[in-house]
Amino acid sequence: MTTPDVLMNRLGYLLKHAQIRLTEEVAEALAPFGIDGRELAVLTVLVAEYPLSQLEAAGRLGVDRTSMVAIVDVLEDKGLVERRKSEHDRRKNIIELTPAGQECLREAEKARGEVERRLLAPLGDDGVAALIRGLQVLVAGPDVAGR
Repeated sequence: MTTPDVLMNRLGYLLKHAQIRLTEEVAEALAPFGIDGRELAVLTVLVAEYPLSQLEAAGRLGVDRTSMVAIVDVLEDKGLVERRKSEHDRRKNIIELTPAGQECLREAEKARGEVERRLLAPLGDDGVAALIRGLQVLVAGPDVAGR
């Protein structure tokens, strides 16, 4: 099926279908690791800074508390993360990667990165940098665009 030319000039259409293609290819690349893109995002956030609580990780990901608990439950069942009570606030659960989670993250990130490199290769290095910067500006909003 050929896409009508009129749609090939619409930002929404292009972003949607680029995202669908990326999501499908990343899902295929992550399948051998037994995780999906959402779970990979959680693992990535959990190692980015100091140990995070479930609530802090949810905030960084823009995920509601209930969804975050469900994702962490799945990751914990897979042996990739573990919960422990915060030493500073016993009401908080701190989530940390297990050694298996660290290895999974390392290998899954390589696979995800390869998919992105392959998908973006036709743009060349300058085109990739421009696309990423442009998307960062759009996601951050007008306050960042003027900088």
